[in-house]
Amino acid sequence: MTGRDELRVAVVGVGVMGADHVRRIVERVRGARCTVVSDVLPDRAAAVSAFAPGSRVVADPYDAIAADDVDAVVLASPATMHEKQVLACLAAGKPVLCEKPLTTEAETALDIVRREIESGVELVQVGFMRRYDTEYLALRDAIASGKLGTPLVAHCVHRNPSVPDYFDSSMVIKDCLVHEIDATRYLLGEEIQSVQVLRPTPNSLARPGLQDPQLVIMETTSGRLVDVELFVTSGIGYEVRMEVVGESGSATLGFGRKSPGFIDHFAAAYDAEVQSWVDAVHAGPATGSFVDGPGAWDGYAAAAVCAAGLLSLQTGNRVSVELEQP
Repeated sequence: MTGRDELRVAVVGVGVMGADHVRRIVERVRGARCTVVSDVLPDRAAAVSAFAPGSRVVADPYDAIAADDVDAVVLASPATMHEKQVLACLAAGKPVLCEKPLTTEAETALDIVRREIESGVELVQVGFMRRYDTEYLALRDAIASGKLGTPLVAHCVHRNPSVPDYFDSSMVIKDCLVHEIDATRYLLGEEIQSVQVLRPTPNSLARPGLQDPQLVIMETTSGRLVDVELFVTSGIGYEVRMEVVGESGSATLGFGRKSPGFIDHFAAAYDAEVQSWVDAVHAGPATGSFVDGPGAWDGYAAAAVCAAGLLSLQTGNRVSVELEQP
């Protein structure tokens, strides 16, 4: 597709995450350069573009996607914009690395899966960066090696020091739990069939109306149980932990590791993710796939589990996950 030494990338949405990706492409990723920057805030786009020599600002995201000097797209725009922008990438035949979520609804995510299948080529990668973190990779290797025996249960912790004022109870599911959903599917190698969200005593320091912490119980198709503590107003730093307990032993990640925020915590994983994606896009014409990591189905599966989690958050009941085949 590219036929060039360097992949020409448009970054659409250059808030915290998108700006970080531009710097990553400029400073640390081989085989790519940022040619187009697009954002709803012109001044922000101009400031980020100045950091990427030779790039230009394109105000309209769809013009940026369709631009002749763009081979592939990184989407870090607001989640509500992802559906139409990913579909625009598919229509243009351009590979896209879309930050999670793929879309905000399970139905629209499934539609993207179907549209990609109709296109005949894998073009959509979803930004579940934990799959590129060295600790997660080591834990996956420990499971795959059989050292732990058959995995039985897993315990997860996801803590933020604080969240913005607009962060509500549903966003704890959609923005935080979504990573544990993908990590569970990735590490255990099976789908999640049910979710239950419990409401512990709320943190008195959290904004009124924000249910925090939340405790989530997920069950996989073979009956493995995964519990997740979600605590986004902990005030003690960004922290992610996981322990997988098997018949013959257990393995852990993240214990004793705290960071100011998620970008610092997973900086190396983000670097590896974007580099892997760039390499996959370069290899795409020969392999027939422009994806090397979580794809559109993974984005849909996560959206479906989140939908069940949001219903359980309202009712407190165990909710089955409905996955439709494309």
